[in-house]
Amino acid sequence: MQQQRKAMLVLHGKQAMNEDVRTAVGQCRERGWTLDVRLTWEGGDAARLVEEALQAGYGTLIAGGGDGTLRDIAEAMGKAGTDATLVLLPLGTANDFAKAAGVPLEPAQALALLDQPAHAVDLGKVGDQWFLNMATGGFGSQVTANTSEDLKKVLGGAAYLFTGLSRFSELQAASVELQGPDFHWQGDLLALGIGNGRQAGGGHELCPEALADDGLLDISVLPAPQDVVGAVRDLLGGEGLFVRARLPWVEIKSAKGLNINLDGEPLEGDSLRFEACPSALHVHLPVNSPLLSRRG
Repeated sequence: MQQQRKAMLVLHGKQAMNEDVRTAVGQCRERGWTLDVRLTWEGGDAARLVEEALQAGYGTLIAGGGDGTLRDIAEAMGKAGTDATLVLLPLGTANDFAKAAGVPLEPAQALALLDQPAHAVDLGKVGDQWFLNMATGGFGSQVTANTSEDLKKVLGGAAYLFTGLSRFSELQAASVELQGPDFHWQGDLLALGIGNGRQAGGGHELCPEALADDGLLDISVLPAPQDVVGAVRDLLGGEGLFVRARLPWVEIKSAKGLNINLDGEPLEGDSLRFEACPSALHVHLPVNSPLLSRRG
């Protein structure tokens, strides 16, 4: 039982003085949790801290930070094939996966999920990289990659929309071919979402029906029509012309190469294979989380 009540919080360094987090950690300790805190300082720290926590016998890890921190920790746990569970403590600007999953944004409420059962969820994989939320390509990933930290501090999630609106003149369609089981699509696209979660880029629901525990990835393609402005309007807030599929894997080819944003991690290639890794991670989510299927 003691091992089950032992958790390590891997906290993004810039949140070290967050008083709400400190209070929430103290409350968890009062409820009987052995909760230790480690801070990230530079790239690679999250993966190293996960490895150290698993070797030390921690039964639960807590990802304290934004979507990038969550991706790093989920990837490290997925690669380790661990039975340890994960709690999300969303402290970033977008918090796309946490919001779609219904995880509270208030630290004490988020950490209260420590006392709720963990659910088996899938991870996505491309090459040797893993992701929990979503891979995006085309204009949507350009917006995410080019939204400045200063702008996010001022505008929050709206910064992504502002950046998108300011970059109309830079829109370029990517010519791609997608192939999966009983699925084939070829043409020019403005946006691509490969989702285990539902939203990216600060709240844009590219894969609005995605489930995190169905063993499948949701594919969402926004073809490039003649009306560029209309297409961007669809990308930023509507259904429009999206082509959708739900697949265990999908291969993407692009003669000129395609830039992908993997939960904040850039990825580039002219031939990429994405696949779902069913039940690769156990996460403490609200029982009524929209990302969980109602099976059983």
